[in-house]
Amino acid sequence: MSEEEAIHVADVSEGIGGDATAEPGSPVELPVVDVLTGRSFITGKSGSGKSNTASVVIENLLSNGFPVMIVDTDGEYYGLKEEYEILHAGADDECDIVVSPEHAEKLANLALEQNVPIILDVSGYLEEETANELLLEVVKQLFAKEKRMKKPFLLVIEECHEYIPEGGGMDETGKMLIKVGKRGRKHGLGIVGISQRPADVKKDFITQCDWLCWHRLTWDNDTKVVGRILGSKYASAVEDLGDGEAFLMTDWDESIRRIQFHRKETFDAGATPGLDDFERPELKSVSSDLVGELESISDEKERRESEIADLKQELEKKDRRIADLERELEEARDLSDMADQFAQALLGKAEAPYRGGGGRAAGIPERADAARDGDDDQSVLKSYDEAVAATEKRAQEADESEAETATESSASAADGGAEVDDSGAADTNDSNGGAADADATNADAADAGAAGPAPESESSTPDDVDPVTRDDVAESALRFDDAIELGTREAVIEELRSRIEALPELSRGMLRHYRREGASDPVAAHIDAGGDGDSGHAYSRHRPIRRVGLIRHAGRGSYAYAVPDLVREAYADRLDEEQVAEIVRAVERVFVPPAELNYPPDADPSEVGDRPDDGVGLDADDDADADVTANGGSADPGTDAPDDADADIDEVEADESETATDPGLSDAARRFAERSER
Repeated sequence: MSEEEAIHVADVSEGIGGDATAEPGSPVELPVVDVLTGRSFITGKSGSGKSNTASVVIENLLSNGFPVMIVDTDGEYYGLKEEYEILHAGADDECDIVVSPEHAEKLANLALEQNVPIILDVSGYLEEETANELLLEVVKQLFAKEKRMKKPFLLVIEECHEYIPEGGGMDETGKMLIKVGKRGRKHGLGIVGISQRPADVKKDFITQCDWLCWHRLTWDNDTKVVGRILGSKYASAVEDLGDGEAFLMTDWDESIRRIQFHRKETFDAGATPGLDDFERPELKSVSSDLVGELESISDEKERRESEIADLKQELEKKDRRIADLERELEEARDLSDMADQFAQALLGKAEAPYRGGGGRAAGIPERADAARDGDDDQSVLKSYDEAVAATEKRAQEADESEAETATESSASAADGGAEVDDSGAADTNDSNGGAADADATNADAADAGAAGPAPESESSTPDDVDPVTRDDVAESALRFDDAIELGTREAVIEELRSRIEALPELSRGMLRHYRREGASDPVAAHIDAGGDGDSGHAYSRHRPIRRVGLIRHAGRGSYAYAVPDLVREAYADRLDEEQVAEIVRAVERVFVPPAELNYPPDADPSEVGDRPDDGVGLDADDDADADVTANGGSADPGTDAPDDADADIDEVEADESETATDPGLSDAARRFAERSER
């Protein structure tokens, strides 16, 4: 392209502002380089011919092989396809290709690198933001590539006042167009702005233009702009210009001429519809390969959009699933809380003071909440032993508050059948006098005896400290009543000894402590029996003794030895103290050393072995073989007991004939003996 190359677009016209050196009808030519790389402004009211002027300039450039890009805001430039192979890109189906901001780089490459003329039709976009974004990205790509290529290229912007308004509110797209107007020329990127309202276009753009074309204007604000730039005579003359006629002001020859632009040769898609039938001409199509490159971008975009839609749909499903799971989790937590409350209520009822317990174990109700907050189980309930210890502590508090009630209830048992347990609850014996113990914890002794001695390693497990239930109380009471109905001292002794034999070794040691001390606390008893000072362990080993009624709560956290009381209750207080002591000694042989057996329970341990044998108890050899049974025989049928052991047994256990008339027996025992004699 030579520097002298020009395009013939108009002829000189007569009237004010005419070129005095040229005859009317003389050709008016525009230098191609100045048009392609310069800044221009074409204005005029609707119907004055401004779009025709732009089309004439574009047709001349396309005819000479110079590419342009037209930003079409009204869809009126597609008529160029009647004559030229030009890419029509936009949002309508009538376009060669539907494009989006993702196509910006490819469109810039086609325009600058492959010399493809492009109509960027933004009239079909429903969202103004999408059209603005597309134009912004395309102009950015053109500006960036022209900095490197420096190839003359013209960008035509229709209705430029929408992008670069005078009143402010200019967005990023307008700022980019102003940047092209100020700096694009040095890179080879020219721009033409077209508007019907010059008063609304930013003056920074108009004053930077190299050539301006003023078509007919009639509004005062617009003519005032003409007067400020061209002069007052042109401000009044501009109102009388004919269609296609304009004042042309150019910097390259510093002239103002009144000219008549040629009529465009291609189909005028922007013409006002008339009464004649509208016939759209046959338009040229672009290369399928060219469209295919753009379609690949569209396909990729659609694929991404489809993937995004699928991911969004999947995300929505997962969100709904998460919401469902959270709701189910909340319901499960509610059910768990209800179950925990129900379980604690049952535990509290089973261990209530009237059942011999101390109510719900402290710390357990907070377990669910603590676990929910992520706390370690050890921080909620370090061990089951501590829960048992807490239960016993609350039992002590409950027993202290009800001690007075327990005393009054015990005093009211006048028929020999009423009995008050350590929690204050009383039972009444039946008419046969068979019910001997109403303490809920004492009544399950038969179960404990049947189970046999428990290993020491299991003494602190949850199974060893289960709460006493109503069924356990009822069943144990019936068994003990049946034993008493036999009417023999052997049955009472055997029953109590079976309770003791079923205890773990440490628990029996604690029972010996209570026998010696009379009243003490579980921790002291545990240490005395060889255990540690841990309260949880102490109460764990203490619990079995209390359950079978061998000790009873004495108030303020202490417990008392209860075997003598059990013997008295079994015979309804009809035995004298000497007879009670004899039976108690027979029971104690299973857990009290012979050397200690002959001393009173509250004797100082240092005195044991210093006092002479009172002849009532048995020595160490006697204790090995003298297990008193229901028929009065020895523990080993194949071995004869020593004479002194038999004597002691005879003193403690009378034969069945003597039992029938023994005044110390209960009414039930006496009736059973009488039936036996008959």
